[in-house]
Amino acid sequence: MSETEEPPFGMPYRRETRYDPPAALLELQDRPLRRIRYHPDGVEGWLATGHAESRRILADPRFVMGERFLHSPTDLPHVFVSISERVPPGFFLFFDPPEHTRLRRKVTGVFTVKRMKELEPRIADIVDGCIAGLRAAGPGADLVREFALPVPSLVICEMLGVPYADRDAFQRDSADMLDLARSVEDRNKSMAELYGYLAALVPAKRDHPGDDMLSALAADDDLHDTEAAGIALILLVAGHETTANMLGLGTFALLEHPGQLARLRAEPGLVPTAVEELLRYLTVPHNGVMRIAKEDVAIDDDVIRAGEHVTVVLQTANRDPERYERPSELDLGRDAHGHLAFGHGLHQCVGQQLARVEMRIAFAKLFAAFPDLRLAVPSEDIPMRVEMNVYGVHTLPVEW
Repeated sequence: MSETEEPPFGMPYRRETRYDPPAALLELQDRPLRRIRYHPDGVEGWLATGHAESRRILADPRFVMGERFLHSPTDLPHVFVSISERVPPGFFLFFDPPEHTRLRRKVTGVFTVKRMKELEPRIADIVDGCIAGLRAAGPGADLVREFALPVPSLVICEMLGVPYADRDAFQRDSADMLDLARSVEDRNKSMAELYGYLAALVPAKRDHPGDDMLSALAADDDLHDTEAAGIALILLVAGHETTANMLGLGTFALLEHPGQLARLRAEPGLVPTAVEELLRYLTVPHNGVMRIAKEDVAIDDDVIRAGEHVTVVLQTANRDPERYERPSELDLGRDAHGHLAFGHGLHQCVGQQLARVEMRIAFAKLFAAFPDLRLAVPSEDIPMRVEMNVYGVHTLPVEW
């Protein structure tokens, strides 16, 4: 870009196809780190679309969450702009060290590979129960309502100690928080309602503790009740929203790639590799990860100045031809290691190992149970979550 050329306005987010990033966004990959103008006032910042550049930024402690984000990379009322203004105590997603370190450390031990291995039998039981529910609803059903959403919701409710009977309210509030078509005020209201619900559970857990994470947080003398509720808010929302959308969208993608699905059915041992490729190919956190430079940072020939906003685009980083051969193709045999679907660095998803286990078990059991699973409506009639901060499908009518 010449010195006189004006930077593009914002990050393109309107898709032309179901599984690919916007064409206008992919075109920006010719310069994997470039200046853009942010909404609403046109102030200049940066957009990272390349894998190497994105990974460097996310790993560099000089790029921080900051007190709040003032600008949005899209013309939607962006989720970062809204909830960063009203971050509840304990919501460590928007905190920097040392507070981030103190709070995140309270839950990292729960999500280790070893602990997730121990949970596999219970997750398998939950998946089996949801498959039984699908059969009862069949021979056709909405896969999102009957399977993709219940599986991770049941798992995270059991882990946290949140009553699954309350799922209608917390699933609604979670979705509303992430709906970028809603006003900032409405999204903040939904977040406040969900936070208030969890805050009310904390003292009850202290009085009547169980073998769950919320009881442990309530009993922690280093945490205020408000912080325990904020940590629970992150885990409850992230614990079901992202995995549910990967299960729904992943099933849709496999049904539309019958050759890949046939390969998965023929090679059950391919499931872990397939999950990583689906994570790379679909990248459901599709609206960018934001950071603020706390000092001048040089990345190759560019200098990001202190105070400037940077948006890291995970979906283009995972489609970077410098990192992956034929990145626009779904290839379940691909070695997709190093993808950034869970982020990277300090704020990398704390529950990524849980999500992997849930997807491995759920996909394997779903396609084994329903060898004739197919779409019940034309693919173009499937409503996509283009307006949500987490991409996916609103519903997925299937039959068998």
